[in-house]
Amino acid sequence: MENKFRSVITSQEPDFLQMLQKMMQVQSVKSNPSDNAPFGKGPKQALKLVVKVGRSHGFKTGIINDAAAYVQWGDDDDHYIGIFGHLDVVPAGTNWSMPPFDLTKRGDRFYGRGILDNKGPSMACLYGMKLLKDMGVTMDHTIRLVFGSDEENGSADMIKYLDEESAPMYGFTPDCKYPAVYGERGIVNYAIKTPISKDELKQFKILNPEAQSSDHVPDSVEALINQKEMTINGKRSPSNAPEMGENALTLLAKELDDNQSFKGQLGDYFHWLASLHGEHYGIGLGVEFADEDSGRLIMTPYKLEIQSDSLVLFIAIRYPVSVTEDQVTKGIQKHVLPKSTIEIVRSMPGVMHSKDQFWIKQLSVAYEQATGLDGTPVTTTGATYAREVPNIIAFGPSFPGQKGIAHKQDEYMDEQDLLANMEIYMNAMVALGQGKDD
Repeated sequence: MENKFRSVITSQEPDFLQMLQKMMQVQSVKSNPSDNAPFGKGPKQALKLVVKVGRSHGFKTGIINDAAAYVQWGDDDDHYIGIFGHLDVVPAGTNWSMPPFDLTKRGDRFYGRGILDNKGPSMACLYGMKLLKDMGVTMDHTIRLVFGSDEENGSADMIKYLDEESAPMYGFTPDCKYPAVYGERGIVNYAIKTPISKDELKQFKILNPEAQSSDHVPDSVEALINQKEMTINGKRSPSNAPEMGENALTLLAKELDDNQSFKGQLGDYFHWLASLHGEHYGIGLGVEFADEDSGRLIMTPYKLEIQSDSLVLFIAIRYPVSVTEDQVTKGIQKHVLPKSTIEIVRSMPGVMHSKDQFWIKQLSVAYEQATGLDGTPVTTTGATYAREVPNIIAFGPSFPGQKGIAHKQDEYMDEQDLLANMEIYMNAMVALGQGKDD
């Protein structure tokens, strides 16, 4: 069966890429809400396009609360296998070597914002379902593909979706990595506020605060130091993979500390912040937690904000599944500068499923059949719809060893990987759609 899928996928690749390119050209970045578009016009345009595509292939379609679209194979709206992808993307950013909002092929690699996260895999699921239908494959259960429009900014789309629709019996989101991901670490972001006298703060200013975001390691900081401009360049990487980048904020602090650019409170502050440079696993903040399922805690300073009488450092933490948020908070409280206060600005508890559930085992088999690789389930530092939608786990699209590609300039996905994903997802749809339901 797998070889048949592979040959059909190859023969239909040009048609699939034409469909995918239309979706890639939609600038589905979150913007100001408008009528019938709670996350902006771009994300809503993507939902309308996927419904149009699904309907053209004979599937049942709909848009729920202007927040998510579905393309459905089968008539049971309440008992279905759910595959939850998303069509919204992070902003393009700068320094692309090709158009970010298009599908560009160079060699054997595709480029464009969302090709990996998550338009490419999501549309591969849709086209794979079309191929199964065209091949005459029958299902015992309804399969519903759900396409969200706010995953990159908190997944409020899934709250709106579940307000109207039943949760799936089980399923997956193609928005993480392989093999099947049975657990996601807890996430907590802190704002650490440290008082600094107004007179001292006049010596320091950040000139490009817009370059700092919670989704990536800051790669450039432009600052005014005692009326002299300074630019520090690091290396951008996703915030859940800081070891693959170089943090420009902590690098700035190290530079200022090494040169003793400030005395007094500012000197003490940047000496403390410099101590966090390169320490991605909690060292320096008293949170060096780890466990067998998850590995080590991951820490990413991602933003430094200047207020009238203080500096506020924002830090993202991904903590192991056996650790609690309270443990992390108490550890940090003991390792900040005197008089600093800590505020939790984002909190997402971890999620765990039993690796022994039959549908997770079926996903592992579907992966092994298509790739010949070990399908033993794993955990992740990422955050997916599996935290918001009951009964699903993350499954693909990145293969072992692939990391730090999303949210960067020149986001890419190799052609063979994109097509391999379609094959894996076709295997998974057959395994779940023709399998038992409990």
